[in-house]
Amino acid sequence: MKAAVLHEVKTPLAIEDVAITTPGPREILIRTAAVGVCRSDLHFIDGVYPYPLPTIPGHEAAGVVEAVGSEVRRIKVGDHVVTCLSAFCGACEHCVTGHLSLCTDPSVQRGPDAAPKLTLGGKPVNQFLNLSAFAEMMLVHENAAVTIDRDMPLTQAALIGCAVTTGAGAVFNDCRIRPGESVAVIGCGGIGLAAINAARIAGAGRIIAIDPLESKRSLAMKLGATDAFDPGMDKAHQAIVEATGGGVHHAIEAVGRPASAELAWNILRRGGQAVIVGMIPPGQNVSIHGPTFLQGKGIKGSLMGSNRFPVDLPRLVDFYLKGQLDLDSIIAERTDLNGINDAVDKLRQGDAVRSVVVFG
Repeated sequence: MKAAVLHEVKTPLAIEDVAITTPGPREILIRTAAVGVCRSDLHFIDGVYPYPLPTIPGHEAAGVVEAVGSEVRRIKVGDHVVTCLSAFCGACEHCVTGHLSLCTDPSVQRGPDAAPKLTLGGKPVNQFLNLSAFAEMMLVHENAAVTIDRDMPLTQAALIGCAVTTGAGAVFNDCRIRPGESVAVIGCGGIGLAAINAARIAGAGRIIAIDPLESKRSLAMKLGATDAFDPGMDKAHQAIVEATGGGVHHAIEAVGRPASAELAWNILRRGGQAVIVGMIPPGQNVSIHGPTFLQGKGIKGSLMGSNRFPVDLPRLVDFYLKGQLDLDSIIAERTDLNGINDAVDKLRQGDAVRSVVVFG
């Protein structure tokens, strides 16, 4: 199969012929239909977050099942599926208490003595975040995918695998917004826009979009924001606090920078909560002034929107099919696998919302 391989950080991905094995007992083989190019991929491609190389990045995907292992019962050949990097075992403490996204049980991966799933020239290729989706095929644990309605377009479905699950999950699972409450979303890329759209679905009364790019602020308004602010404006956080009558109930940070996490904290009203979904680089710290804890505010991190993806993803698909979730507007461009490096470069520039690699 053709795949985009990362051999060395900060270098272009190489389109290579990679061998993929047959499914093990609890694995499924998926023909990739579409994969989003996410900023999280860029963190690994540029070495901000280390990962063993070589690897095939990509983690926001949808496709059609081609083969299943002998013990797979929940998914069958021909099913349309969305994958999710937070594969879960279903039996550990995190899983049985409903925190599937926090599962780290090694049973969802092949053991060190098993044959590698991916090889190049006879040598192993490390699977990326349980998926390796910048490829024509994916071989994943059955608990890294969920069947979806066949009426759902697979190009749009791919976005649900990360951006929408993360952004909407921050709203539904972490913030648990009540109708009429206010929320601010810092960063209007794919995740931030999904959070804004989800906040509208949840019935938020005031939805504040915060992004330095006017084009992204305009798109946020289309997806449900009621107000938009440039974080670079003079005394931005004071202006937001004043405009909201004392600050917002919830603030979602979807950038991954200490300054934006601090902004999320500073624009909260007394008793509000900040949720950090952005990937703040290792070694960087968020500074919060001690006395502000006396205001009853809280801050928490969120991995993949604290999802329970076998339940959450089909519901998000349903929102799209009913016209409530706008995924079409988030897609900035479609390309093929040969255009992957251009799509990655556009991520570095920070202007585009979401590029999607479409196969076939």
